[in-house]
Amino acid sequence: MSLLVSLLKSVNAPQMGLGCMNLSHGYGQPVADADGIRALDAAFDMGYRHFDTATLYGATANERLVGRALADKRHSLVLASKCGMAIDPATGKKIIDSHPATLRRQCEDSLRRLKTYHLDLYYLHRWDKSVPIEESVGELGRLVDEGKIRTIGLSEVSAGTLKRAHAEHPISAVQSEYSLWTRNPEIAILQACREREVAFVAFSPLGRGFLSGAIKHEDALEEGDMRRHLPRFNGTNLTHNLQRLDAFKALASQWKLPISQLALAWLQAQGDDIFPIPGSRSIAHIRENLGACMLTLEPAILDKLGTLFSPETVAGDRYTPEQLAEVDTEQF
Repeated sequence: MSLLVSLLKSVNAPQMGLGCMNLSHGYGQPVADADGIRALDAAFDMGYRHFDTATLYGATANERLVGRALADKRHSLVLASKCGMAIDPATGKKIIDSHPATLRRQCEDSLRRLKTYHLDLYYLHRWDKSVPIEESVGELGRLVDEGKIRTIGLSEVSAGTLKRAHAEHPISAVQSEYSLWTRNPEIAILQACREREVAFVAFSPLGRGFLSGAIKHEDALEEGDMRRHLPRFNGTNLTHNLQRLDAFKALASQWKLPISQLALAWLQAQGDDIFPIPGSRSIAHIRENLGACMLTLEPAILDKLGTLFSPETVAGDRYTPEQLAEVDTEQF
């Protein structure tokens, strides 16, 4: 059993965690701090116990927000953050750097922002391919030895990279995009995780909001929203994908289920070692997402959904060419 799974069990965490990114980063203007704290408090009260943030998000603003909201609840939750990718304060540009000294500095800074003495799970957000993975993971292992982090995770890596990393120091979790319309983990990394008892944390389990029905046309995305630049959300790709979404909505209506819960229930059914971390700015949506933990879908429904959004039926890559070059995941 992955140490992450043991930690989640120790705080009675549901299979669903909360991705905190979009409170501060990625989807247009960040929410006001008071609204973000209110949403995080509400999520904890609902039963969420696994909270995920990163140095990158909001150029460290998200960690500061999470720290303010959850510091007094720290003993009752699993807190995850990430290093190796950050916003340069001098230029405002993203930098990927997984040299050991950078990871150590970012970890110590994150601890201060999050108002905690240790992180339960600390991911290498992106593998800097100019640095051997063994060097980066070796430094994270030293942070484990020092008690600053409890477990090590990797984000957006391939099965081969996980194998190399795990040989250097045990890896507790791999985080990557996984949903009905992003099935890349099924190529190799899911199996590689299972062979090593590594938990799989699925980010964007609602397809960056697409599988919730929130996006009806390109113009619905405000300036500064990262999805405006993603191939799946543009032009003929979006037109095609919205047709698949209409079919998905029809099935959800037939089965009398919210489409977001249907998508999340499908993902959770892929294995009890898969932990989705949907994010939202809406307390109502955060509550609705957690409700998917109560759903059990019949095999025939799972098969129909999997076929509806198979890799062959989705138009457009999940990232731009520049972003695809930054990740290490297997591609269809």
